[in-house]
Amino acid sequence: MNAKRVGADFLVFARGYVRNPVGLFFSLIFPIILIGLFGLIFSVTGATATTVYTENLDHHSAASVAFLSALNQTGAVKIVVVTPVTNEPFNTWLGDQSYTVGLIIPAGFQSSFTNHTPVNVTIYTDPGDAQSGGTLLGAVNGVASEFNLKSAGGTPIIGATDVLLGSQVYKYIDFLVPGLIGFSILTSPMFAMVEISSTYRKDHLFRQLSLTPLTKGEWLLAKILWYVVLTFISAAIMITVGIVAFGAHVGFTAGIVPFLILGPFFFVSLGMLAGSVSKTPESAAVLGNIITFPMMFLSGTFFPVSGFPTGLQQVAHVLPLYYVIDGMNQVMLFHNTSRALFDAGIVGVGGAIIFIAAIVAFKWRDE
Repeated sequence: MNAKRVGADFLVFARGYVRNPVGLFFSLIFPIILIGLFGLIFSVTGATATTVYTENLDHHSAASVAFLSALNQTGAVKIVVVTPVTNEPFNTWLGDQSYTVGLIIPAGFQSSFTNHTPVNVTIYTDPGDAQSGGTLLGAVNGVASEFNLKSAGGTPIIGATDVLLGSQVYKYIDFLVPGLIGFSILTSPMFAMVEISSTYRKDHLFRQLSLTPLTKGEWLLAKILWYVVLTFISAAIMITVGIVAFGAHVGFTAGIVPFLILGPFFFVSLGMLAGSVSKTPESAAVLGNIITFPMMFLSGTFFPVSGFPTGLQQVAHVLPLYYVIDGMNQVMLFHNTSRALFDAGIVGVGGAIIFIAAIVAFKWRDE
């Protein structure tokens, strides 16, 4: 490796990249859009109660009013008692009004409660709004259990305290920032290098580079260094926006530096390898998408891997982006250095193997 040649190629590539508005948009502006969009979505999620339109057929008896009041006090739902003016079924009326959840208190609710006979409230949910339906179902089950206990003269024994992982002050946006940084680490170098490697070969630019003293390793290292610089800038932007706009409890700690270096190292090499083994730019783009899209959604970028089915969790654990995102989570949120070192080791060793494979696979001149 000759540092001067690497530096010269780095500057040439950087100038060309800066002059490309599309590349700059997806590297620097797109991360701001992502953090802003998802920050707004998830800052609202769970912050407001789910509105539940309710028909009380028990003539607002004391027991039914107390039950609905207890639902309101959970803070998860907001009960709005309505009296549909039509004779159509309540679920049809809910659909006509574009309401996604509803509740019916049946006639005889108080009588059944007083006489200790079973009675069921009816919950209406829309599969298209599973979150609201789940919130309502959980609130109703919780309040119903409390009423059943009181009716039987029992005393609560077991309770639950909700504590967020890492710290009580953490919010979902805190876990989202590392995921979106990982998303940026993946997409920018992968898509760019797949296109560059296939296009350069098609336009015979590699043949021209073969006439210079520049080696394949030096050329690829220059690209890695550029995307490392770009990743640092992108990460700084996303962390800053997360903190300033959404009050994220994350910071640009020294622990994420290895992942901001090893991540681009891995994915620049992987993009180069994918482009080198493809015969045409079109097939290279297809291969790049096949590699990239599963990692976008199965590595914990937008959704926690722990919530996946067991089979998908096993798939996630073989994806390199999972270890990049998990490592940043460990140092930015949990301060778990040993786990972060393990993640960094996986990415580093994998990156070295892919780097060597990429150098071997691509040639200055086609056979």
